[in-house]
Amino acid sequence: MLAIIIPANNEEEAIGGCLRSVSAAAACPGLAGEPVLTIVVLDACTDGTAAIAHEAGAVTTTVEVRNVGMARAAGARLALALGARWLAFTDADTTVAPEWLHEQMALGSDAVCGTVSVKDWGVYGEPMRRHFNATYTDVDGHQHIHGANLGVSAEAYHRAGGFEPLATREDVAFVQALQAVGARIAWSAAPRVVTSARKLFRAPGGFGSTLLALAQGHLPMSPEGGA
Repeated sequence: MLAIIIPANNEEEAIGGCLRSVSAAAACPGLAGEPVLTIVVLDACTDGTAAIAHEAGAVTTTVEVRNVGMARAAGARLALALGARWLAFTDADTTVAPEWLHEQMALGSDAVCGTVSVKDWGVYGEPMRRHFNATYTDVDGHQHIHGANLGVSAEAYHRAGGFEPLATREDVAFVQALQAVGARIAWSAAPRVVTSARKLFRAPGGFGSTLLALAQGHLPMSPEGGA
C-alpha cells in the first residue's frame, strides 16, 4: 500500500481541489492497482475541512498542535501503522499531477524531492512570476526541498527518525536527516505539483513566506524553500 499525507489547518477553500488531484494520482494506471490511502491530518481545524475530507473518502486524524512537523509525523505514523510502504507528502493548497505518485515510485530511490510550480501569481503579479522563473531551478538535479512534493519509503523514514516537531522547515530538517543516514535521494522535476502563491500562508518560513520575502526584498530563491 502507498499513502498520501496532507496536513491541513482550516483549509476548506483549497483542500477540495487537492483531494480531487490526489484521487486522480491514486488511480494512475502506472501504479498497477496498488491500493493508495489518502490521510488528511486535521490540525486545529475549526472550519469545514474535515467534512470535505470525509466526503472525498480520505481517512482523517486530528491533532491540536498548529505545527506542520508534528502534523506530518502524525500522518506518517498512521500510514505506517496501516502498512504503507511509501509515504508521499503534499499540502492542502497544492494540486498534484495525475502521474505524480507513479513518477515518485518510478525513480527507484529511498526518497524523492520534487519541484513546485505556481499557476496563479495573484497579488504578486507578473514581476514575481518573472523573478521566480529566473531564479528557481525546475530541472532534475535541483536542490529544492518542498513538503508539498516529497516522497519517502517506509524503511528510509524509520531510519531517518521521521519529522521533527518543527513549526517550519520541517521538510528541510527531514531531508537532512535522510542524507545523514545515507538515503538515496532523487532530486527530480518529474513528479509535478502546482502550489499556491497565497499571502495568507500557514507555515512561517515555508514557500509562502519565501515569496513574501522575495516581494519585499527581491531576495534570491533559496534551494531550501519549503512549501
